[in-house]
This record gives sequence, C-alpha cells and structure tokens, in this order.
Amino acid sequence: MNFIKPQAFKHLVLLLIVFIISACKQPQPAGTYQNDAIPADQKAEFHQLNKQLFDLLKAEKVDEAKNMLSKELLEDNIANRKLELVGLQAKAGDYRILDEYYLVAKTDAPGSLVISSAAKGDDAYTLNYNQSNTKENYIAFLVAPKDAASQRLITAIYGKYNYGWKLNKLDVDLYALNGKSAPQLYKQAKVAYDKKFWVDAANDMTMAMRCFHPSGQWQYTNENTMNQFYYKTLQQAGSKISFPFIISGVATQPKVFRLATEDTPDGTFPLVEYVSKISMSDTTALKKENTAIKTVIGKVIPGIDQDQKRVLYTAYSAVPRKKVYPQKYGFGR
Repeated sequence: MNFIKPQAFKHLVLLLIVFIISACKQPQPAGTYQNDAIPADQKAEFHQLNKQLFDLLKAEKVDEAKNMLSKELLEDNIANRKLELVGLQAKAGDYRILDEYYLVAKTDAPGSLVISSAAKGDDAYTLNYNQSNTKENYIAFLVAPKDAASQRLITAIYGKYNYGWKLNKLDVDLYALNGKSAPQLYKQAKVAYDKKFWVDAANDMTMAMRCFHPSGQWQYTNENTMNQFYYKTLQQAGSKISFPFIISGVATQPKVFRLATEDTPDGTFPLVEYVSKISMSDTTALKKENTAIKTVIGKVIPGIDQDQKRVLYTAYSAVPRKKVYPQKYGFGR
C-alpha cells in the first residue's frame, strides 16, 4: 500500500485550505471601488491576474493565456487577434496601471453602468460599462509600453465566474503620442494656437483625435469641446496656407504640397513634403537644399520647428498621385 509522504500531505492540506478560503471569501458590499478604494487583498489578486496575462503573452504562451479567458470571450472570433495585440505591447515593454475599478453589483443580471473617473478637468472621463452576467467585475486600464513615446491602452475586464476570475473583454487602442494623452495634446494645441502657430496647433489636435477613444468603454467628459477646437485649428491652418507653395528664401524653389505628422519609433513629428527640381539621385545637392530649407522653414511655417525634437522632410521628384509613385528622398528619420 502506498502512503502519502508527510511533506506532500502538508502541501495538499495547504492547497485545500487556500481553496476553501478563496471559495468562502465574501465580496465587498455592492458598489464601485476605484484605485486606492479597492481592498488591498483584492487588489493584490487583480494585479497578479494582470501580471500573469502579460508574462504569458510576453513568453508567447498563447494557449496558456487562453485559459484566462471566459467561455464567452473564447467564442469571440477576434479573441486571438486581441491576444496578439496585447502580446505585442507586452514584448515592447512593461505596463503601468492608469486606473482600475472593482465593481460589485447587487445582482448578477446584465445591465449598463456609467462611472465617473476621479480625473479632473480635461482629463476627466466617464466609463460606460455593460455588465456581464457576473456579480463581481474588475476593470483595469493598462498603459503599455509605459515609457514609450507611442502608448496603447489595454482594457482588461474580468468577471468572477463559478470557474474563477476570467477575462470577458480585452481591447487595445492608441492612448498617447509623444507620451501625451488626448487632453494633454489638446492643452499643447491651445498654447500653439495662442502663439499663432496654426500648423502646430492643427498637428497637435490631429494627434489628439487619434488618441480620443483609447477604449470602447471610455469617453472624455470634455469631448465636444475638444472636437470643436480640432475643427477650428484645421479651418485656421487651411485659411493661412494654400497648397502647393514655394519655400521662399531657398534658391532651388522647392514646392511644398503637404504638411502632416509621421510616426517613428521614438515619436511623432511634423512632416514637410515637397517637390524638388533636383534629381533624386543627386543626394549631395538634395542635402544642401534641405539644409537651406531648415534655415527658413520656421519663418515660412511659424512654430513648426519650435519645441520639436526634429522635423521630418521628404523630397519628391513629382507630386504623388493615384497609381503614380515618384522617386523620393527622406530626411530626419
């Protein structure tokens, strides 16, 4: 007859005790608990779930990560794609918790809920949450990679099922560019606008709009005001600049046909695209021309070269058109 060894028996008893405690653990009174209001022991459990998700996806253990998904989410046709997107952020760097919510409902019946965040001013947002069929739920907004110029917001929503805490919603979307969220870019745009840096203001607001809805559950309280200012900056910039235009002060008379922004690994920067009369194969002459452009661009387009890590330029042999791909040469990347 085989007997359980004393040490193994102790481990078995310990696991049984942990299971019983977990099973008998009573939820908090009905309500919404945000950030520091979440009970410490509950918060530790949630944080471990977030860490486990990131660690598994960083290690490309997708099948194990799927064990963290609810049955409903597993049936979602794009669940694999969502895990892939979170995995890309996990591999790019660590995350930080922006906000988290522990929701305890009176019943486990599905329903909608609107929660106001603790953020103030332009940063304030509301959380529009459609409760699943679980009484206890946890929502984590995770910013990743936490030190990157371009950051995504990972929305991880867990529900407590009879088979444990499982993810019932997972989303990834753009949260910040150059390390700044939509409200921060909006504030930056207002400063540029007051300085009459019309193109800068329009660029900043275009970036802000890209970060406007980092989650399907998320709506900035000041959304209408920011939207109105976005169109105001576009209108003002459009009234001051007509395309194409020649960059005065440069002997070769390069002709600008587009102003925009471009994403790079270390940030998003202003982009000036122009047609040059110089052959694209004569890189020495192109570089000389671009140096001349840099010396006058701040006068031609006020503010575009201020408070910027760099400005990007692309010279073309002709204006690109549908099915027409002229030669080009880039600077600043």
